[in-house]
Amino acid sequence: MKTRNLFLILFSLAFVLAACAPTQPGELTSAQQTAIAGTVTAIFVELEQTPSATPEPTQTPSPEATEEPTATPIPEPVIVGPDRYPEGVNPLTGLTVADAALLNRRPVIMKISNHQIDSQPHYGLSSADIVFEYFIGYGTNRFAALYYGQDSDMIGPMRSIRRVDGQLGSLYEAIVGSTGGDRVDVIPYIESYIPGRYFLDKYLCPGVCDDGRNIVSSVRGNSAALSDYYIQRGYGKEDPDLNGMAFSDIAPEGGQKGESAWVYFSSSEYSRWVFNPETGKYTRWAYGEATNDEFKPLIDQNNNLELEFSNVVLLQARHTELKTTLFNIDLVGNLEGQKATIFRDGSAYDVTWKTPQSTSPIQFFDNAGNPFYLKPGNTWMVIFGLTTPISVENGDWSFSFSMP
Repeated sequence: MKTRNLFLILFSLAFVLAACAPTQPGELTSAQQTAIAGTVTAIFVELEQTPSATPEPTQTPSPEATEEPTATPIPEPVIVGPDRYPEGVNPLTGLTVADAALLNRRPVIMKISNHQIDSQPHYGLSSADIVFEYFIGYGTNRFAALYYGQDSDMIGPMRSIRRVDGQLGSLYEAIVGSTGGDRVDVIPYIESYIPGRYFLDKYLCPGVCDDGRNIVSSVRGNSAALSDYYIQRGYGKEDPDLNGMAFSDIAPEGGQKGESAWVYFSSSEYSRWVFNPETGKYTRWAYGEATNDEFKPLIDQNNNLELEFSNVVLLQARHTELKTTLFNIDLVGNLEGQKATIFRDGSAYDVTWKTPQSTSPIQFFDNAGNPFYLKPGNTWMVIFGLTTPISVENGDWSFSFSMP
């Protein structure tokens, strides 16, 4: 716009100068001089008053607006315990039970054999909240299966009671079912921990009952029936104190790779736990003595399914050998803490276990002293000696029983 105005002004100036040209060379009249001066002045005024044209800015093409990626929210863990549990949640599994009335009673511990898994197949282990596995001498072991949030009407093969069962019965305020026990070295010890809350026979059908064959593997148990029997005898407890275990659906940080674990009690009695990523649980593989030393998954004969557990715990406790098949295993009164290794979700964690009260469950703590969170579900606990050697290679662990 400024350039156009200047052109018009210069054109006008030329026209004026032409009109005012002198008739004689070199002469300008006073009127012509006045006209030229006015025109020049007007040109400068016009130039000063003409606004400078601001060029329109060149628009830089902006890149296409891209949406910021939405951050995936980190899920909040669902934590249960160790001090409070929602209504209807089993404090020993962290899961809601189908029948909340079952939680208004004492847990039931059933003694189960672990000898010759082919000729003496197991029943009812998959229904247990917790299974304890421990040494009984001569390189062999035994199971103590605890039922609380659900029952099983076929448990076995049932076997005899051992000293450690008295401590387990005390810690979990339970009753214990078995087929008998040493009345000199074992029963008085049991009585000191759970007076009156243990069964030592096989003729309480259906609670603990022989199926008629009268052989070592022919006794079966029924946890609901045994519970009812002791309630009728006045040993019921409507609100057992089972606080202490903590659960989270999200695995804690800081674990090592733990996809499998070998458990050796002897060269003839060993097992292996293998993590199944599809189920998020560990499967127990065992030695089949009647099938040419075949190693295979342990099956619950009640449902023909492989035995799987959410947590596998290898804890170390002091063992004192009194006789070849008689041991004290110290569980109650562990205030300072002993070592344990917990497997969950394919990882292994070094933790500490304690029993602050003689009538409250075993508790687990991380290295900072905080409660360790188990995976909601069932738990298998193997009790080893304090000097048990532990080795690990690329997530494959090995534990070999050793006392004390």
